[in-house]
Amino acid sequence: MTQTPVSWFSRSGSEAVTDTGSNAETGLADVEAATRLASSGPNALPHKGPKSLFWVFVGQFKSPLIFLLLVAAVVAFAIDERTDAAVIAVVVALNAIIGTVQEGRAERSLQALRKLSAHHCRVVRGGRELDLLTRDVVVGDIVVVAAGDAVPADARVLVAAALQVSESSLTGESTAVTKQVEPVAPSAVLADRQSMLFAGTYVAAGRGRAVVVATGTGTEIGHIANLAATSVEPATPLERRIDRLGRIIIVAAVVLFFVVIGVGLLRGVPMRDIVMIAVSQIVGLVPEGLPVAMTVALAVGVQRMARRRAVVRRLSAVETLGCTTVICTDKTGTLTKNEMTVTTVVLADGRTVTVAGVGYAPAGALTLDGKAVKAGDDAALDALLQAVVLCNDGTLTAPSEKDDQWRPLGDPTEVALVTLGQKAGLVPEALRASQPRRAEIPFDADTKMMATEHRGTDGAGDVVNIKGAPGAVLALCRSYRQADGTDAAFDDAARARVVAAANELGTRALRVLAVAQVKDGTIDGDAGFAGLGGATLLGLVGQIDPPRDEVTDAVARCRAAGIRPVMITGDHKATAIAIGTIIGIVGEGDEAVDGVELEALDDDTLARRLPTIAVFARVHPAQKLRIVTALQKLHQVVAMTGDGVNDAPALMRADVGVAMGITGTEVAKDAAKIVLVDDNFATLIAAIEEGRVVYRNIKKATLLLLSTAFAEVAVLLAALIVGLPPPFAAVQILWNNLVTEGLVTVNLIMEPAEGDEMTRRPIDPQEPLIDRVLRGRMFVMVPTIVVVTLGWLMARTAAGVSHAQVQTETFTLLALCEWFNVLNCRSEVRSAFSLSLFRNPWLLGGLVLGNLLQMAVVFAPPLQTVFRTVPFGLWEFVMLGVVASTVLWVEELRKLVVRRHRRLAAVVPAPATPTT
Repeated sequence: MTQTPVSWFSRSGSEAVTDTGSNAETGLADVEAATRLASSGPNALPHKGPKSLFWVFVGQFKSPLIFLLLVAAVVAFAIDERTDAAVIAVVVALNAIIGTVQEGRAERSLQALRKLSAHHCRVVRGGRELDLLTRDVVVGDIVVVAAGDAVPADARVLVAAALQVSESSLTGESTAVTKQVEPVAPSAVLADRQSMLFAGTYVAAGRGRAVVVATGTGTEIGHIANLAATSVEPATPLERRIDRLGRIIIVAAVVLFFVVIGVGLLRGVPMRDIVMIAVSQIVGLVPEGLPVAMTVALAVGVQRMARRRAVVRRLSAVETLGCTTVICTDKTGTLTKNEMTVTTVVLADGRTVTVAGVGYAPAGALTLDGKAVKAGDDAALDALLQAVVLCNDGTLTAPSEKDDQWRPLGDPTEVALVTLGQKAGLVPEALRASQPRRAEIPFDADTKMMATEHRGTDGAGDVVNIKGAPGAVLALCRSYRQADGTDAAFDDAARARVVAAANELGTRALRVLAVAQVKDGTIDGDAGFAGLGGATLLGLVGQIDPPRDEVTDAVARCRAAGIRPVMITGDHKATAIAIGTIIGIVGEGDEAVDGVELEALDDDTLARRLPTIAVFARVHPAQKLRIVTALQKLHQVVAMTGDGVNDAPALMRADVGVAMGITGTEVAKDAAKIVLVDDNFATLIAAIEEGRVVYRNIKKATLLLLSTAFAEVAVLLAALIVGLPPPFAAVQILWNNLVTEGLVTVNLIMEPAEGDEMTRRPIDPQEPLIDRVLRGRMFVMVPTIVVVTLGWLMARTAAGVSHAQVQTETFTLLALCEWFNVLNCRSEVRSAFSLSLFRNPWLLGGLVLGNLLQMAVVFAPPLQTVFRTVPFGLWEFVMLGVVASTVLWVEELRKLVVRRHRRLAAVVPAPATPTT
């Protein structure tokens, strides 16, 4: 049956039944249901499975640096240097294998988080109530739901008995929504469509019947999933930087090739020799180890994050986290526990009871006037506690042998009240058994109240307990309960005092309920609440979905790291502001904007106001996507956290989408690049720290590789210009770039954190990989290596030493310069002598192994033939070490100057800004 967009929520239930060709009592016939299932397909969202290993492997070749390596291999093969071509091909393959293995491991970790159980639901077909797989539900089915059930599809409500549905995964609302049979206005937004049930939500309380009007991709969840699928995933800052660097190196390689050919022809060098030199130049210019180093650096970051409970699905997301400038975070379940908790009780006589302990567990205590109290200690408190437990459909299930968690069942607000009673020592089951319910008035969105009638104890008359919105309950009250258990008139002064107390609780982001009681009362179904006038006020109860314990500290660390947290939630604006203020997201001068206000803003106005907006409330999925896109247009690197279906499009669009592993929906996990296994916001901050370590180590490796590559090219070109023989053979350059550099570069990116990562500003996403600082350091390093290497070449050639030995010595000198230079690259300003090699045993091992392999290349006869080397004496080796150490001493001098300059800048005050 074709599913077309229809405003089912604004039409009557009988119209929905007729239009879907169903029957409200008997449902669809079995044959008709089978026909519709064959026509429309299963009630499921299309799930894009993991990529095959082949395509993951192919995806590793997108980097322009990999293309450069492939070109170098082809050129080497074309001029019959097949050994060189084979070595480069091995490097390219190694890089691809490392990336493939890591991405496959991340996907397997994510699969382990998926729920494997098939969902079932109750459906009326052919007059019988059946237990069916959710995927077999079709349009026109009559579904039956009760507390604890998952809603299988979008459906129009036909029967609602105290029916409340938790829609936080879809709308972001932290409190359950009361459903009704009556239609709502055609203009109602998603969160206000109380006549509808939506797939992906679950029933918190009550029971009901509904006719299915949309399945699969036709549901609200399906629309959002499609929106996520069409979102364009942006390139990461690292990918953009590598692309930029690759283009620069490609241009430089082409220019250098023709320069070498031209200079060689002018000097009368034979063409074949010129081509060999030009190829050596290209090989020297291409930093073969850089793609491998970057992949390994990201893989190491992934493993470190995995140990800190973050599963990375895409390697490049590691570095992007380190560049994050804005975190757009959902509230419910991400910043908060998604567990309503009573924190304050204000008794009708004005006394305040503080409630300790958060979440759905009876651990905690009540404090009144500085003293711990429990059931039986105070008559007024006892009356309120019993009332909130009795006028309640929620339950809290004790831990079992297999599960140590307390399990809530029912509306979160009501479960919080049951938890309050248990903290005070009440046993809800025993209390309800001793005062059984005789009648009730279910909660209604219009009256905003609920009432239950219970048999009195010890032969007393029935008692009616009432709870609901303060304004509605107070209108019924004519007296209030005093501390001694007697009642007093609820005069204007008492009413004003209670109203002020309710307002004060509201300013603290508490959801406030008023509780009242009618002694010897009876619920008259016809009179409703009108028949309950003359009630006695028992007090106010304030509850909140509390922030996670670690969130305030995590937000503070964000700000210290130059990252701006922004709350994007479907919850009410006042609640969002209050929570944001408590945890530090909302500060002085910050604004809050709701969905209606956001809709009225054009793109230019939104862009101007974005820097001061800390909270977006009551927003729908398309607006979340718009917010993320607007931030990116301001050149912000955006991380988006979320767990609901409604977060998926923004998770896909963000530079880094971060989903929750426990409470996150499958749609959200599929859209995200990172999944937090423990749903802990602080884990994201730890992941950002690791990302910054990774990016810093990538820059260290880049500095090492490019300074050596540029030095090699400069030495080769200078030797050609001044008429010296080639200082290196092409195979020696390959050995240096792939083995000598590789052993220390791969280990350099294993460097631990320097400790100041979360006090530095985020990296500018527009900043090139070779930034001003790196260019300045290369301006010192490259000339030093060139002068040292070229000077040795000229001096030894002038001394009459054979070309083979001079070339071997120069080749070894370059390797020694690199080993000293790797010590320089470990820190931008800290002395190499202040950084113990034992902080990074991998680097120490690489240096030792590199020395051994270099000696083998020079002194082992089989390798001498391959690498065109000849042995030389111990004295020459020592002198080479002394000369190469110049690289270290020059950089140490630069670091000393920088440190002194920074100390002076910290001591000397900045000049006053001139006034006008």
